Amino acid sequence: METLYHQTNQLIQETSELFHKLERDPTNYQEIENAIQATINVVNANCEKLDIFVFKTPINQRPMAKMRVDQLKYDNKHIQASLIHAQNKRRKREQEQADREQLLSRRFGHDHTAINVDYLSQEQLSLQNSHRNVDEMLHTGTGILETLRYNRETLKGAHRRIIDLANTLGLSNATISLIERRVAQDKYILFGGMLVTLAIIVLVIVYLT
Repeated sequence: METLYHQTNQLIQETSELFHKLERDPTNYQEIENAIQATINVVNANCEKLDIFVFKTPINQRPMAKMRVDQLKYDNKHIQASLIHAQNKRRKREQEQADREQLLSRRFGHDHTAINVDYLSQEQLSLQNSHRNVDEMLHTGTGILETLRYNRETLKGAHRRIIDLANTLGLSNATISLIERRVAQDKYILFGGMLVTLAIIVLVIVYLT
């Protein structure tokens, strides 16, 4: 048992040198990591044999022997955890390097660099939608103004016809004044509606842009 214990303990000590070698020579990680894992497997197998030897030792020596074997198992688990940590660290470093190379490879044209980033595409699409909405609002506002202008000309024509008809029928001056006052009120309402419509269009354009 003593010989096997010292051999196993020596294997555990040798893994420290393997980890130092892994830090100094990361390019040869595959071989070194395999060597560490092989050592871990051998230590596990030796600990199983040592467990059998523990039960064969005298009862008064058994607690000490079991404690020594348990310490080997604990050290071996610590080595396994260190190996997993080193592998994860290496994979993360490789992923960062691959991402950096992919980013740097996205170049074309004469000193012009284009990076296809999702949020930039989404922002461009949003701006295009906003511009289209603004164009539609401007088109609608133009149509409304044309309609108001046409209605204004129609009201002017109706006003002239009413005045002519009133003169022809001989209406009183009071009635004519009442009609003219009503036409003036309609004019204010028309201009007010035009101003409100323009204000709404301007607010919408400012809000969307």
